[in-house]
Amino acid sequence: NDPFCILAFYAQLIYILCMSRSENLKTEDRQFFQLVSKAAFSNPFGEERAALDKQLAGLTGGSKKELLEAALESVRDRVRSLEKVGRGNLALYEGGDRTCLAMGLLFEQFHRYLNAFDQLIQKQLHEGNEPCSVPFSSELLTRLREYGFKSEEARHYFAFFYQLRRAFFFIDQLVGQSHAIQKLRCALWNNIFTHDVRRYEAQLWNRMEDFSTLLLGETGTGKGAAASAIGRSGYIPFDEKRGRFAESFTRNLISINLSQFPESLIESELFGHKKGAFTGAIDNHLGILGRCVPHGAIFLDEIGDVSVPVQIKLLRVLQERTYTPVGSHENIPFRGRIIAATNRSLDELRRAGNFRDDFYYRLCSDVIEVPSLRQQLSEDPASLDALLAHLLMRILDNVESGLVQSIRQSLLRDLPVGYCWPGNVRELEQAVRRVLLNGSYTGDPFANPAAEDNLQALADAGEMNAQELLTLYCRQLHQRFGTYEEVARRTQLDRRTVKKYIQGT
Repeated sequence: NDPFCILAFYAQLIYILCMSRSENLKTEDRQFFQLVSKAAFSNPFGEERAALDKQLAGLTGGSKKELLEAALESVRDRVRSLEKVGRGNLALYEGGDRTCLAMGLLFEQFHRYLNAFDQLIQKQLHEGNEPCSVPFSSELLTRLREYGFKSEEARHYFAFFYQLRRAFFFIDQLVGQSHAIQKLRCALWNNIFTHDVRRYEAQLWNRMEDFSTLLLGETGTGKGAAASAIGRSGYIPFDEKRGRFAESFTRNLISINLSQFPESLIESELFGHKKGAFTGAIDNHLGILGRCVPHGAIFLDEIGDVSVPVQIKLLRVLQERTYTPVGSHENIPFRGRIIAATNRSLDELRRAGNFRDDFYYRLCSDVIEVPSLRQQLSEDPASLDALLAHLLMRILDNVESGLVQSIRQSLLRDLPVGYCWPGNVRELEQAVRRVLLNGSYTGDPFANPAAEDNLQALADAGEMNAQELLTLYCRQLHQRFGTYEEVARRTQLDRRTVKKYIQGT
């Protein structure tokens, strides 16, 4: 009978009734957040994302950065307008309206904390294998809960944010704007999140160890960098009690070059061995499968060099997700992704019986081609400057103004026209070092012109028309001399025509 208790009871009842009443988004809000959802789940290295950012921003042009900033401001304005009228909480909505609003809120919060995630990535790279504290976690998790996300949902999306940013960070380190490199970046993103990020986030985020990857490409193209981008971008749960992620991504990838070990030691390095398993096994040894953390991956480089018996044992790992150390009868479960790479022709190895078909079909959940430097420069000669700048930043603390141009001029002056770069990016890095030391680099004396760049080979093939031949010649001249004007002078073509051939427009 206490009037205050009665008032409190009715106040609580009114609150419950209000919260149980399902709101509906206005049509324009629903359509806007559906567009945001498409952008949130699109490949950031693909063309679709830029088009979606244009729609969100209401602009017809601009740089990627400008479009993204304008799109974000539009999203924030829309979220603020809902909050002002008390309709910015997920608890008010059901079904599709709740889902598309949730994506809008997540999109806005993720981009609000981009710099914080970038700083965390750099901090973790510096500190190594011990997971770093995440000082902004409490703030972001509280904000997500205030929007109506359950505690478990908030932690999951926080871990998903971190994964998204790590993947972008490591994939974006693959330098260049050639079509081949853009295709590679898109392929790596899909390898991590699949082509349908909605399905990944809902069902596959903790099942990706079932998807192995095979990287193909010439020696020195950067297959290791591609493997690192995949291996360091796995989903890592967030431990809210400790205020840090469950694992450091620096431990997420363990690499082994299979060609560097004799046949007698490969199994021990892969699977480990027990004390006394063979002469010299004076203690237990943990192989790379045993050292792989639960959310990690192993990178098997030069997979084309392993013998058939080793292939059979690795096949068991892929099929049954277990392995047995040398000298043991124990079946040990393995939870991790397997990434393999080779510069050899697996088709030839399979035809010769040196690479088992069943092993190949277990390895090839995804096959990614890493392009040669020759292909990159043919498609986009300007990529040379970007690659030189990237390599110089790895070699020097400070890259002085004009150094990139100086090294490029030296290479174009001393290398033969159409030099095929047989060692690819690895050779280019050593070429940069040679120029820094001696002032010149004349190329690999054993290098032969690439088949597609050799005029005699082109004549023998008889498959290139005049326009394609002129395009190839103009691109080679531009790669050597660096300006449209010089190419126009040497070909006696108009500068605009030269630019059209080089850019492929």
